[in-house]
Amino acid sequence: MSMETTLIILKPDAVQRGLMGRILSRFEDKGLAVVGCKLMRISKELAARHYEAHQSKGFYAGLVRFMTSSPVLVLAVRGKGAIAVSRKMMGATFGSNAEPGTIRGDFGVSNSFNLIHGSDSAEAAERELGLFFQPGEVQEFSRAADAWVYDTSGGKIE
Repeated sequence: MSMETTLIILKPDAVQRGLMGRILSRFEDKGLAVVGCKLMRISKELAARHYEAHQSKGFYAGLVRFMTSSPVLVLAVRGKGAIAVSRKMMGATFGSNAEPGTIRGDFGVSNSFNLIHGSDSAEAAERELGLFFQPGEVQEFSRAADAWVYDTSGGKIE
């Protein structure tokens, strides 16, 4: 596994329920770096581009309506294996099926509102980060804390 950057969206239900700080702190507590962050209202056009793979599905119109109904918190999160780590932290898609200890398992019960989105692959992360962040908005910097998160004594990230 290498250092990856992934897109995380705290959806309208997370924002409206006042869970942004509690969810964001889980990523930082895990050791992942927040390298981009913005509170925004997703336009219908952006939601359509983001969810274009689901256009033919019955839930598509409701999903676009939901994602444009309130502000969201959009994050670029970086770390070793950040995509898989983030998705494991999120838990099963529906809160009613998600294990305790995961974001959805601890904060959700709905099979419609699921609090959070995370890219599911490196290709999806690259595409999605490009939709939500302009050049220069995802920061490149070293963190002193990384020396305490990752063992680099062998000359590479453990």
